[in-house]
Amino acid sequence: MALALLGKKVGMTQWFDGEGRAVAATVVQVEPSVVVQVKRPKSDGYAAIQLGYGETKESRLTKPLLGHFRKAGVAVRRKLYEVRVDDPDAFEVGQELGIEVFSEGELVDVTGTSKGHGFQGTIKRWGFSYRPKSHGHKLIRRPGTSGPMGLRKVVKGKKMPGHYGTETVTVRNLEILKVDKERGLLVLRGSVPGPRKGILKIRKHDA
Repeated sequence: MALALLGKKVGMTQWFDGEGRAVAATVVQVEPSVVVQVKRPKSDGYAAIQLGYGETKESRLTKPLLGHFRKAGVAVRRKLYEVRVDDPDAFEVGQELGIEVFSEGELVDVTGTSKGHGFQGTIKRWGFSYRPKSHGHKLIRRPGTSGPMGLRKVVKGKKMPGHYGTETVTVRNLEILKVDKERGLLVLRGSVPGPRKGILKIRKHDA
């Protein structure tokens, strides 16, 4: 499996490619993640590494998590996540993985939580059309009937008003335009889900 790291969305900008064309780009701050646990097929049933991301205070962690970090001998982290690997023996507890695992020109898949829009109607949520705005039409933005007559229930999966956004979204095949190792910045071609300061999972594209 491809290696993945967590990063924080900084924002969007313009980036000029080699031919002088301006393209939309997203800047992501990637902080080093530390290996907290190495999982092997013999002991855990699968090969993976558990990584810790972001600094935090010990007082903000539960006692089980605090004991988990103390057992590993690693400073506490804000988030824990797992990454599947082919060879777990290539990693050791306490090892740091940073932006150097990525290189310019390669493709990555970015996963994040989309922006929340609250409770919305069918026009904004699903792209439904308006009703006629001429004389006699009052319910212009109403969704209409919810099902055929005689059914006496709403069919599962019916497109209705409801909560819009705040979903896990993955954008695939984003090209890395620039790797700034000194400042820990990745410049990705295109847009990624979520607001500024949102946490993103950046994974090498599994070609």
